[in-house]
Amino acid sequence: MGPVRVTAIASLTPLEQLDDDPFLVDSRSQHAMCARWAAEHGYVVARQLLVRRLRHDHDALWDGVRPGQDLFVAPSRRVLESALSSVDDFTAECVRRGVRVETVGHAEPSYDARMKACVHRRLSMPTAGYDGR
Repeated sequence: MGPVRVTAIASLTPLEQLDDDPFLVDSRSQHAMCARWAAEHGYVVARQLLVRRLRHDHDALWDGVRPGQDLFVAPSRRVLESALSSVDDFTAECVRRGVRVETVGHAEPSYDARMKACVHRRLSMPTAGYDGR
């Protein structure tokens, strides 16, 4: 039995929704929130998934997941609702497979115009090598 590995789930939300829901668009912040949670609990994030409306039984979720040893984490149920086609079906599948699913539960960051602009630049210029800093 090895160390607990964490799969961090973030929502793949179109850039067009940045003004309406910046946190769902800002996958980097979602993954960072999951990484902080994992570190606080003594775990390591082994995989980061960026998905939208993914089925609960999709191979991308379950590839290499060890029952009783690995877990899924997402920033919130709201992120899971965007990332997965059915949170209830996913949760039931986790129970069936013996894999925990957790949510961080911290407040989402508040986005001002500057933060939204940084997210926009990072996501709109990825092929130019811009990393959003």
